[in-house]
Amino acid sequence: LTCMAQWPVVVLMVCVRMSAVRGAACPPRCLCTADILSCPALDLDRVPAALPAYAATLDLNHNRIQQLEPGAFQGLLQLEVLRLAHNQLSAIRPGAFRNSSGRLRHLDLSSNQLLVLKQSDFQELAALEELLLFNNRIKHVESTALSGLTGLRKAYLSHNRLTNFPFFSIRTDGHRQLTLLDLSSNRLPKLPLADISGLPPALQEGLYLHNNSLVCDCAMFSLFRLWEQKGFASVRFFRQEHVCLVAGVQRSGISFFLHQRYFEPCNMTATPQQEASVSVKAGAPLLLHCVTSLSGRGAVFFWLTPQLEYVAPPGNNGSIRMFANGSLAMAAPQERDSGIYVCVVQVRRLNDSREVNVTVLPRPATDATEPFNTGFTTLLGCVVSLLLVLVYLYLTPCRCPPWPRPRPLGATAQSQGKEGGAGSAQSSILTPTPPASTEGPSRKVSSNKHVVFLEPIREQQNGRLGAESQQRAGETDSYMSVFSDTPIMLP
Repeated sequence: LTCMAQWPVVVLMVCVRMSAVRGAACPPRCLCTADILSCPALDLDRVPAALPAYAATLDLNHNRIQQLEPGAFQGLLQLEVLRLAHNQLSAIRPGAFRNSSGRLRHLDLSSNQLLVLKQSDFQELAALEELLLFNNRIKHVESTALSGLTGLRKAYLSHNRLTNFPFFSIRTDGHRQLTLLDLSSNRLPKLPLADISGLPPALQEGLYLHNNSLVCDCAMFSLFRLWEQKGFASVRFFRQEHVCLVAGVQRSGISFFLHQRYFEPCNMTATPQQEASVSVKAGAPLLLHCVTSLSGRGAVFFWLTPQLEYVAPPGNNGSIRMFANGSLAMAAPQERDSGIYVCVVQVRRLNDSREVNVTVLPRPATDATEPFNTGFTTLLGCVVSLLLVLVYLYLTPCRCPPWPRPRPLGATAQSQGKEGGAGSAQSSILTPTPPASTEGPSRKVSSNKHVVFLEPIREQQNGRLGAESQQRAGETDSYMSVFSDTPIMLP
């Protein structure tokens, strides 16, 4: 009984606490509507302590907030969009997003004063999809700073002070959904081409590197030219902004694409690019490049096939050849040759490897007569169209009048003995002209109708209906051509 007596008290305390959280009033001078809490440009120096729990969008732009304290957004269980742009943020304390919504999708920290991105900054944001960090003062990004953002799709880090970026962490941390990484307008002097070439193709297409302090290099020119050939948006929309510095000297910038003569001495075959996954049709030649972070004189290359076969220059047989620069050539790969090929490079005591997933597609069974059938059908269609045009131009029915029929001998005498006024004998085919005369309300014919045949009009005489003979309108007949509305008068 004592336990049962305590239950109402416990329930009451829980309800009071929940009502206190849900009933948090809208902060002063803020705008609260539906699930949006907007507090921009209020000269705030910290995140308000008591915020309504129903807020799904929190706008704190254009304030003076300098740092995010632990548990700053505690209790916001519905939060999905957080905007903190144009503040004075210089630090994010560990646990700043702890006990907040696990559904935060959009985080805007742009136009602040952040210097370093650490692993503890975004630990509790596994569902985050868009991260905006452009226009800060970021100089360094730790290799594990983005490791917890497994759902990240777009990351904007342009207009910062980065001199390097851990591209390898993108490969190892499983950012499979990341399709846009903006690193433009930074201070990157050199790019790790091996790590960039190992990125997923979708991320390579969405990687923006223009307006950096890159030193002119044949390898980077080869990379950007490859992206141009593939039609990547990063090169197509910012073609002139892909510049480099000659010998690293400031104010000596040239464009990779507008000054291609400078890169003419570059040996493009010495700096090839290799995708992580390759598809080829059975029987088609295939060339794989061994692109790793190690290069230079004394480098030793060899390959391991999916069948664990060791391949070294000049190759094993006529079907597989290997060159001194590490490239592997397959004359006519078959489906059984599909699998992961591993390239290994050894330079003194250092070694590096690169995996290439090769998929050999089966050769499609095509009919040899298909090209002939297609060409014959096209030619036949052209001939038929030409014949129809000639028929239309030269074989259109003429407007010659029909041959007059001989008039019966007794028709003239019979017609002279009757009075006129009965109307025409019969209407011509498809003539828009009504009969000469119709009497009675039930015999009216609209002038805008085409009459095919009209029966002879019967006239009421002395209360009886008598058959009336048909009479010609005159000495001449009026004939209507089937293809013209103009009557043709014949004698």
